[in-house]
Formats: sequence, C-alpha cells, structure tokens
Amino acid sequence: QLQNKILILTICAAGIGGTFQYGYNISIINAPASYIQMFMNTTWLERVGVPLESNVILLLWSFTVSAYPLGGLTGAVVAGPMAIMLGRKMSLLLNNVFVIIAAALSGFSRMAKSFEMIMLSRFFTGVNAGVSMNIQPMYLAESAPKKLRGAVALTSASFTALGLVLGQVVGLRELLGGEESWPFLLASNVVPALIQLTALPWFPESPRYLLIDRGDKESCISALRKLRGTSDLSAELEEMLAEQAAVKGQRAKNPWELFQNPALRWQLVSIVVLSSAMQLCGNDSMYFYAAYVFQEAGIPQDKIPYVVIGTGSCELITSVTCNMIIDYAGRRPLLLGGYIFMAGWAIVFMVALSQQTQISWMPYLSMACIFAYILSFGIGPAGVTGVLPTEVFDQMSRPAAYMICGSLLWFNLFLVGTAFPFIVKSLAHFCYIPFLVVCICTALYVWFFLPETKGKSFLEISEEFRKRNFKTKTRAGFYKGPEEIKTTSL
Repeated sequence: QLQNKILILTICAAGIGGTFQYGYNISIINAPASYIQMFMNTTWLERVGVPLESNVILLLWSFTVSAYPLGGLTGAVVAGPMAIMLGRKMSLLLNNVFVIIAAALSGFSRMAKSFEMIMLSRFFTGVNAGVSMNIQPMYLAESAPKKLRGAVALTSASFTALGLVLGQVVGLRELLGGEESWPFLLASNVVPALIQLTALPWFPESPRYLLIDRGDKESCISALRKLRGTSDLSAELEEMLAEQAAVKGQRAKNPWELFQNPALRWQLVSIVVLSSAMQLCGNDSMYFYAAYVFQEAGIPQDKIPYVVIGTGSCELITSVTCNMIIDYAGRRPLLLGGYIFMAGWAIVFMVALSQQTQISWMPYLSMACIFAYILSFGIGPAGVTGVLPTEVFDQMSRPAAYMICGSLLWFNLFLVGTAFPFIVKSLAHFCYIPFLVVCICTALYVWFFLPETKGKSFLEISEEFRKRNFKTKTRAGFYKGPEEIKTTSL
C-alpha cells in the first residue's frame, strides 16, 4: 500500500508542474483578452500619443497568443537532449525556471508599462509546456510497473484537463479574471511550479533511465525498491537488463536517425499520424465555438463562462475514466472509438449549425454536440496518443521520438489556430469537414496498422513492429532469416 502511495505521489509531483501547466496556461489567457488588448492600446497611446488601429491591436494579440505554441515547439525540441543529458526528473525540475521567468514578466508587465513582456512571458510559458509534455509521460511510463503503464502515463492527459478546468475557474471575474487583477492571473502559474520544486526532489529518478542510459544498476534497484517496495523485483529487473543488452553499445538517437532507420518505419509513421491527428481533429476549435453556441441557446452572456467550465470538466471526467480502463480495454479500442465517435458528432454538429436559425431546438443539439465531441476526444485520443511513443520505441530512440511528436503537436496547434478563422469564413457551417476527414483517416489507420501494446513488455512490442517493418523485405529475399529476427538489437 505504501508503495502504491509513493507511485501516486510521484505522479502528482510530476503532473502538477508538468502537463497541468499546459492546460492551465492555455485557458488563463482567454479571460483577460479584452483587458490586455486595452492595455496594449493605452500603453501605445502613452508612448507615442496616437492610439492603435483595431486591426493592429488584433495583430499584436495574435502575436501574443501564437507566442505560446512557438515556445512549445522550442520546448519540444530541447526536451530530447535535456532528457538524455540531465535525466527525466532533473529535466522536469529545471523546466520550472521557464515558468518562474514567465510569471515575473507577466506579473510586472503593467507596472513596467510593457505589453512586450506579456508576449515574451507567453513564449517562456510555452517552452515549459513543450518540455513537460514530452518528458512527463516518458518519466512516468518508465517508472510504472508493466500492468499499470498505460494508466500511469495517461495521467499526463488528466493533469492537462485539470489545468484547463482550474484555469477557467481562476479566470472567472469573481476570482482573478477582473480588470484590476489580470497580471496576477497570468503570474499565477508560478504556484504549481513552486509546488513541484518542493515535492519532486523527494521521489526517485526513472529506474529505466538509471540502468539503461547511465548503467547504474545500484541506483536503479534502489529507485525500484522505493517505487515497488519489498515485492519481488527480479522479473522486472531481468526485463530491464534484457532491454539494456538489446541496446548495448548504442548511443541515444537523433530525430533524423529515426527517419533513416528502416527498423523503426512503422513506429514512426504511427506516432506521426496520431500526433498530427490529435491537434488536427478539431477538439480545440470546439472551445472556439462554445461561447457562440451557448449564446444562441439562450444562455445569458454573463453566465457563459460558467457553462464553458462544463466543457473543460467533460475532458477531465473522460480522461480520468480513460485512466481507469486503458489497461483493461487496451489502446486500440479507445483510439478507434474516440475518432469514430468524433467523426459522427462532427456530422451532427455541422447539420445543427446550418439549421441553427430555422429550428428552435437546434442550438441545444449544437450544445450537446460540443460536449459529446469533447467527451469522445477525452476518452481516447487525448491520453492514449501521449502513451504510445514510450511503448513503441526503445530507450535509445524514445527521447528523439518525443521530440518529433512534440514538434508536430505544437506546429499543428499553431496551424489550426491560424487557419481555423479562415476555414470558418470560407466554409461557414461546414467548417468541420477538414476535421471530419482527419478523424475518419486516423480511425482507418488505427484499424489497419496499429498493433495493441496493452500488457506487453517493451521488447515484445519492438518484436511485433520488427515483423511489420521487415515483412516486405522477407518476401523479396533481402532479409537473412530468423537468426537476425531473434536478436533484440535494432
């Protein structure tokens, strides 16, 4: 029981300063949007004596918002080398420096009469989120026992959703979302960072990292003892030593080496497809529509922020549910179900939007679609996508795989954020057609090409992918028989 507690506390310590920050910082920027734009205008007026034109304010606001995914992309790129050189735990701890800098910049921006400080602060906040989105699932999945690996790594998605909801709550006008208090709202992300800096040093480093990357068997056993207690560690240690033997003499790989390696072809295609689909499936755009749809449904303007909290809570509830069932249901059914349901709700949503003004109850159907779409996303794609790179890549390829994953995730977030207003303009009510196509294509890919990884050791998963990667070569006679397939080196 005590050991389960230590694992749970490790998860909480990693999550609160990790992916929690990603969700929290996405949502806290929405509440003070109009106040920050006013601040930009008054600051400029004080500087040069001329107010800004409305389209220039909009452009400056776009820069402020897009600084976040740009920082995220930077964070995703540095996360790989950080995880290799500093270790998983130390990287998470050091990552808080970015948030502390960001909090200081945004907290003092009004005092310094500088809106550029807010832009810079959003960039640093993005770097923090980019690093934690890559390293936290890696750290947790490497620290978890095999039978709980999916559930433990998936807590990253639960913390993101928790951050989203708390950001929406703290951003309410009654708390920190008012005109006077917005600098405190933007600087409030320093609190989770300080909690993590206090708590995480007490917990062990990833045992897999200690043994396979550092070759430190003693520290690995001591970390395992802390996490597992007195239970028999021999089987788990044997599995790790087999994995260590499989990658003996290899160094950590670069992202471009993964693209050149035929033994990693299907693993790479799988994470590229799923990481891209996670942002291109239109879930974040549902939040864009939420306020408009709720208004049409007759909810008073001042009550809308409270209903929007409901959408965030939906994602939180489903990611926690997904946590409980992933190691029973498996990865494939959750991904497949999520994307199929999202495709169905996208069709209903477009029909409801087009009939919004004709039929009196249509706004309520649109409202139901928003909740259903977010629920479908939360039950599978939101969490499972982050677990897969840990499971389908070996220890030497994993940091590079997360760099590719993270870079795609942030680039596509930037792409959707930039393109969505134009998609709405050109396609109007049928703006969800591109997202519908993405959901259908991803569901087909999962159905035909993605193997199940539930309950398998990392070596068994590597073996399964190796058979796929070299299937064509065996037929063509390039591959030299079973004795090579049996070796565990990649």
